[in-house]
Amino acid sequence: MTHRDQLILIVEDEPKIASLLADYLNAQGGFRTLIVGRGDAVLDVFRADVPDLVLLDLMLPGLNGIEVCKLLRAECDVPIIMVTARVEEIDRLLGLELGADDYICKPFSPREVVARVKAVLRRAETTRDNQRQQGLEIDELKFTARLNGTDLGLTPVEFALLKTLSSISGRVYSRDQLMNAMYSDYRVVSDRAVDTHVKNLRKKLAAVSGDEEMIKSVYGLGYRFGE
Repeated sequence: MTHRDQLILIVEDEPKIASLLADYLNAQGGFRTLIVGRGDAVLDVFRADVPDLVLLDLMLPGLNGIEVCKLLRAECDVPIIMVTARVEEIDRLLGLELGADDYICKPFSPREVVARVKAVLRRAETTRDNQRQQGLEIDELKFTARLNGTDLGLTPVEFALLKTLSSISGRVYSRDQLMNAMYSDYRVVSDRAVDTHVKNLRKKLAAVSGDEEMIKSVYGLGYRFGE
């Protein structure tokens, strides 16, 4: 896929900034762009033409960027770069914990934004390549997962768990990170609940792959998928 085939959704209520970003992404990055100025209009636009990446401002009319990020993450795992003038560490962490892939603070260089967009898209493609090498196919819009062509029949929680674990092959995820990925309402559940879901997911994977342990425990840290 060339950049010209890739669509960047710019969610920004300041027209000059939105226009500047669009111009640079078009000219320097070779991307197609679409601009939305209100948070409460994002979901309809997103569903009509699912973008390859979302540049999401934090402070928006109608619905703020945090709430928009939650809604988008409930739809699928499209890469999200959050853009904001608020640089407090709590905001930075909150944005990333909600599932944002990167975080850019205003004022910024448009060239830096283009470079970040390209980097995040490369990581997303690497993730898809890793999953394909594992024989894993994840359809985020249909909430289905197949291993070696066989539907795994996952529950929504198991799907979220597998999607997170397989997003970066070999990366160790803590139980807290997995808990946040599995429950979008950030409910408090015990570590044992996470372990139970991992156990059930392992059984479904093993039923297709054989005895291979695709999800490995890392003592004192959490779990990882693959090598």
